[in-house]
Amino acid sequence: MTPTLRLGTIAGVRVGMHWSVLGILIVLVVGLGYASWPRVLPGYPAYAYAVAALVAAVLFLASLLAHELAHAVVARRNGIGVEGITLWLLGGVARLRGETRSPGADLRIAGVGPLMSVLVGAGFGLVAWLCATVDAPSLVSIVPAYLAVINGVLAAFNLIPAAPLDGGRILRAALWAWRGDRTRAAVWSARAGRGLGLALVFLGAWRLLFDGAGNGLWWILIGLFIASMAGAEERQAELAPHSPAVRVRDVMTPGPDTADGDATVSAFLHDVALVRRHSAFPLLDEHGRLQGLITLNRLKSVPAEWRDTTRLADVACPPVDVPLAEPDEPLSDLLQRLGGCTDGRALVFSDGELAGIVSPSDISRMVTLRGIGAGRQGTGADLTGEPYVPPGRRM
Repeated sequence: MTPTLRLGTIAGVRVGMHWSVLGILIVLVVGLGYASWPRVLPGYPAYAYAVAALVAAVLFLASLLAHELAHAVVARRNGIGVEGITLWLLGGVARLRGETRSPGADLRIAGVGPLMSVLVGAGFGLVAWLCATVDAPSLVSIVPAYLAVINGVLAAFNLIPAAPLDGGRILRAALWAWRGDRTRAAVWSARAGRGLGLALVFLGAWRLLFDGAGNGLWWILIGLFIASMAGAEERQAELAPHSPAVRVRDVMTPGPDTADGDATVSAFLHDVALVRRHSAFPLLDEHGRLQGLITLNRLKSVPAEWRDTTRLADVACPPVDVPLAEPDEPLSDLLQRLGGCTDGRALVFSDGELAGIVSPSDISRMVTLRGIGAGRQGTGADLTGEPYVPPGRRM
């Protein structure tokens, strides 16, 4: 999830917001300020409800940020790098670099998020109690009371034992500690997530079709997101056993074709894209500095009438969002950082110079070759049966 607006750095972690976070603000302001609170607490002017709902929405985003910051801080203390935090439509995402090395670290990183939500909820509950003690206006008191409840709900929901929720991470840590197999633990946690996602989709559809509840759409959206993320985690977990001994240099395409970020989209499509027929191009300036990564998907988003005046650098994935790797880095660590605006690609730098590019097809090819035993004598499922004998040489 690539941030649209960067908010700065907190505790050494970069924080940003995706444009879809406006959805949370709109839902809360409309739902609370124009639908719920005027009915529950009548007698206030319309603008007062709107202001109270906006304050509640902003503080709820701050609560989500505190939840993700807790994950990020504990991850760094356990030796896991953190690329940043992004708030978006369905909450927040802490982007971690690499995998935990022990079930205990996995448990600590996962469990601290719901714990932080409980603490934040308790803090808002204390504020609500103080407001009631001093006879504050009911519209003032309802804001911290609502935030106390919603943070408690957030903590409880996140503890459901299904990936990608925190409870799924806790389940993974428990299965890992019990069976000693991180891969199988991750697969089962992801499958639980797929089941939860499908259940939420069916629940949302039921409410939408038979109860006429508008929030059924929200449940469907959450369910689709959870099922999609869980499926991706399952595929990644199944890929992990193929990659521990594989270095980035083993799968990268060396010496990738590059382009100038100052070139127009029209000129690039005519002079470069149609000739070289690659699907992604690193953008370098005249000094060899990275300007971004342009993909065919991002080029398609530029309307035809704008292509003569739009520079590649204006539509490329910006440098800060391009996953970078070193040739000798384990591929398993890089897998955690792929995705976002680069469509699963990463650039490889050695001594400050571009050395290669890693694409999904490179990784798929590696998995295929490992699966048939290429590069690893006597391994691979296809090598356990009878050996292949060319026609004409049958005994």
